[in-house]
Amino acid sequence: MVLLRVPFLHQAIQGDDVYYLYGAEHAQIDPLHPNHARYLFLGDMVDMRGHSHPPLNEWILGALLGLLGDVREEPFHLSYILFSVIAALAMWSLARRFCGKPFLATLLFIAVPAFVVNGNSLEADLPFLAFWMSAIALFVYAIDEQSRIALVGAALAAALAALAAYQAIFLAPILAVYLFEKQRGRVLAWCVVLTAPATLGVWQLYERLSSGELPAAVLAGYMHDYAWQALAQKTRNAVALAAHLGWVVPPLLVAAGFWRDGKWRWITAAVAAAAACIYDPHPMFWASFGCGVLVLAAAARRGFLEAWILVFFAGALLVFFAGSARYLLPVAAPVAILAVRACSARLVIAGFALQMAISLGLAIVNYQHWAAYRQFAHSLQSDVQQHRVWINGEWGLRYYFESEGALPMPNGQVLQTGEIVVSSALALPLPMSAALAPLARIEIRPPVPLRITSLEGRSAYSVASRGLRPFEFSRAAIDRVCAQMVVERAPLVERAPQLTYIDPRDAQAAPQIAGGLYPDGWMTEQATVLLKAPAGSMPLRVALYIPPNAPARHVRLTADNRVLAEQTFPGPGAYTISAPVAAFGPAITVTVSIDATFSAPPDRRKLGMIITGIGFRSGAP
Repeated sequence: MVLLRVPFLHQAIQGDDVYYLYGAEHAQIDPLHPNHARYLFLGDMVDMRGHSHPPLNEWILGALLGLLGDVREEPFHLSYILFSVIAALAMWSLARRFCGKPFLATLLFIAVPAFVVNGNSLEADLPFLAFWMSAIALFVYAIDEQSRIALVGAALAAALAALAAYQAIFLAPILAVYLFEKQRGRVLAWCVVLTAPATLGVWQLYERLSSGELPAAVLAGYMHDYAWQALAQKTRNAVALAAHLGWVVPPLLVAAGFWRDGKWRWITAAVAAAAACIYDPHPMFWASFGCGVLVLAAAARRGFLEAWILVFFAGALLVFFAGSARYLLPVAAPVAILAVRACSARLVIAGFALQMAISLGLAIVNYQHWAAYRQFAHSLQSDVQQHRVWINGEWGLRYYFESEGALPMPNGQVLQTGEIVVSSALALPLPMSAALAPLARIEIRPPVPLRITSLEGRSAYSVASRGLRPFEFSRAAIDRVCAQMVVERAPLVERAPQLTYIDPRDAQAAPQIAGGLYPDGWMTEQATVLLKAPAGSMPLRVALYIPPNAPARHVRLTADNRVLAEQTFPGPGAYTISAPVAAFGPAITVTVSIDATFSAPPDRRKLGMIITGIGFRSGAP
């Protein structure tokens, strides 16, 4: 286990590590409430009480930060190896009780891609997995061996798991299945079954009494604001999780292990895979999805391991939203044990070798991705010291530039001449309208032909918004990061516009958009463009579309500070507002103003209406 982690001790801060570290820093001043930290997320100030995990991981990181005095990658990752070791030992204990080849089952468990890759992060996944696995392993041992000490240990592990992740609540039905089958009359054991939900309840009550807020209520608010529980989001989450389930162990073992389980399961998997082609016809996706359905079909048999898979997977469909592979780490143990029970030792060894090769390849690519952000931030150290630098991105990019002294960019930030903006094409950048001159640029393209994520890829390894495949075989660019300096925008009167009519979606229109109008056509409260005057007499026309969810109704059209027209529209739909223009110079500044804006989560922009065209035309736009 240690050999698996040591090569990655210098792993850069990645993903959501930065947010947990905010909590760890807050723990230095308020150790009882590390999740009371506040920080910018996607340009908006958020409250960490609405974070998707309780505070255990912040306490762990806070203790390390207090001990070491600063965030240092190597000792932090060295400390987190402990959780990988605990999870592997718990797996060994469970495998000894449920199959005759515990060593092979444990090998399959530690080769799971999410275990190899996400075990090198400082997020809550591995601490949660360690305590989740410990709770189940100790509970099974306690029931089988009549051990009260093991029951106490199981209760402690379950409580720690609950403080690491909300999904620990699914321990209750899983442990209840085992207890009901073995010794349903043990009152103390039933108390242990309820430990995880009871711990979450006590923590919620503590927060409510000490801070006036229920963390679950704050989280629910963010879920609504960012539309994380929208039907489309939940559907993609379900499809992606099924595909990930097909890669918990190699699909080769799934296919071989469940060959004897009856033709109906194969027919079910084949039909499901065929239906999944509407999402993505790529063979890797439908094969993974079909294997995931096959695992679920096989889990329909009666048994503790099967119930473990079904209960947690059903819970994952209910509570999760991003479709990430790491969500299914809590079912890696029963899937691996069932695969070992169904396959020959030679086949399991071959599957392990294949899976470990892929997992290590993904871990190497992941390492190189985040290390590139660290190196880029270090290369611009002098620029950060001499200028105000804004970070237009999240994750590790944000952490390393913040460490150099840069600031995360809030929504609506007015950029000043001489400031620098560091932007990532991948790391959730905010839209900008300032004039920018390039300073430095990198493209992150690791040579290993595997991808967890990429700019044009379809992998759902971390999030299902870009695609639904468990990962990708690809050499595509993962990200493009650039540093740009804000320069003074030439006054509108000094520009030489080339177009008398522009469509915001046309790239040639960009130089004539002064502000307030995005390339997708959405405008903010006020949109300003520069137009070339027509050769003859033509009316100025603006083609608008008011979506059903847009509250704006009143539109004012001005040109060179002269009000040309005002109109109030009755409701959603496509409209045109026009006005005659006379006695203007060769370039005309046109402004469209509206009376209201709104946001449509997860899009955090202040949106008004959609402009489909603006300029001089004799006919309809």
